[in-house]
Amino acid sequence: MRALLVLFSSMLALSLNLSTVQAADKLPVVASFSILRDITQQIGGDHIAVIGMVGPDADAHTYEPTPDDAKALLNAKLIVKNGLGFEPWLDRLVTSTETKAPVVTASKGVISHTMVDDGETIPDPHAWHNLANAKLYVNNITQALIKVDPANKADYTRNSQAYLKEIYRLLAEAKVKLGNLPAGNRRIVTSHDAFGYLGQAYGIQFMAPQGLSTEREPSAAEVATLITQIRKDKVKAVFMENIKDARLLQQIADESGAQIGGTLYSDALAAEGPASTFTGLFEYNMNTLHAALSK
Repeated sequence: MRALLVLFSSMLALSLNLSTVQAADKLPVVASFSILRDITQQIGGDHIAVIGMVGPDADAHTYEPTPDDAKALLNAKLIVKNGLGFEPWLDRLVTSTETKAPVVTASKGVISHTMVDDGETIPDPHAWHNLANAKLYVNNITQALIKVDPANKADYTRNSQAYLKEIYRLLAEAKVKLGNLPAGNRRIVTSHDAFGYLGQAYGIQFMAPQGLSTEREPSAAEVATLITQIRKDKVKAVFMENIKDARLLQQIADESGAQIGGTLYSDALAAEGPASTFTGLFEYNMNTLHAALSK
C-alpha cells in the first residue's frame, strides 16, 4: 500500500511539473476584454495563454484596472486591444507600466461610422458586431501573433482560416435572417448605443436611452422622450443587455407598451452557454432578433 501511495505521489508530481512546463512554453497574451480574448484564443490555440482583462458579463466602459492587470501587461509578449477609443484605461496602463509588449489594434482597417455622444461626434468602437469587420479583427490578430511567434506561423494561419469559415457561414445566415425582416419591424430599443454596426449592415434602427458609454445614466427627460418616440414609431421590441441592469429597460417597455424581445450580448461574452464565444454571441443575437422581429 505504501509503495502504491509513493507511486501515486510521484505520478502526480510529474503531471504537475509537466503542466507547469507546458504553461511556461505558451506565449503570454493579454486581451482587453472577453470578446477579443476569445477571438485571440481561437487563432492562437494551444500555443498561447491569453488573459482577458474585462471578463464575461462585465462592462468594459466602467472597468478599472487592477495591480494584477499591470503585472499581466509586464509579462505579456503581445497585447490585443479593440481601439477606436473603446478602452482608454488600457492605453493609460500600457504607458504607466512601460511594458515592452507590442500592442495590436484589432479594429485596424475598419471603416468606422460616427456617433454623437454628449454632443461630441466620435467614432463608434463596437465594430465587431458587423462580421465583415470581424474578418479584419481575425487578420490583424493573426498577423500580430505570427510577428511575435513566427515559429508557429503555419498553425496560426490554419486556425485563422478555419475560424474565418465559421464567420463566413454566419454572414450568409445573417443575410437571410436579418436582411429579410419586415420593414415595419426594424426599429428596436437596447440599453446603450452598441449595435450601430449591426444596424448599418442589415437596415435595423437601434435606439437607446444611453449613448456610447454606460457610465452616464440617462435623465428622466431623455427616458420620457424615448418612450414617446417608441409609441410614435410603434417600436415592436425592447431588448435587455447582459452588461446592464434590466430595470430601466423594463420600465421603458412597461410605459411604452413595447414587448421585451429578450437579451442581447453587446460588449461582453456570457460566462457560459451559447453566447460564451464570439461566434456564439453573434449567432445568439441574430436568432434572438429574428425570433422577436420576424413575425
